[in-house]
Amino acid sequence: MRRAVALATESVAEGGGPFGALVVRNGEVVATGTNRVTAALDPTAHAEVRALRAACAELETVSLERCALIVSCEPCPMCLTAALWARVERVVYGADRHDAAAAGFDDAALHELFARRDDVEWPLSVERLDLPNSTEPFDAWRAAPDREEY
Repeated sequence: MRRAVALATESVAEGGGPFGALVVRNGEVVATGTNRVTAALDPTAHAEVRALRAACAELETVSLERCALIVSCEPCPMCLTAALWARVERVVYGADRHDAAAAGFDDAALHELFARRDDVEWPLSVERLDLPNSTEPFDAWRAAPDREEY
């Protein structure tokens, strides 16, 4: 955790956001990430996502089973979902969402939105456009003999 906090502090000095993350497997750091949202002009460049991407590249896999994600601050819903998709075994964080909000990083509305997803109107439209061939990519996937399951 001390390393995640140090990464987050270094990130600020380098023009990034105050968030740091590590992916650890068997007690060894596989990869790290820092927040580069504004530096990269990429709203998905959160420390956790960048660490997960780097770990997958390092381990040459999309599954981070038996890995832990250690982060300087409680993950936002996007980052927590990314950890779930990566099959991370556990997430450990330092500061919480309230500490982040006090510094101007308030994602409470996102946490609330996901917690009440059926009871609240979303701030964006999500709709299905049903086309006759909309499942064609899945048919091609199922038929591909060299596909790699994930």
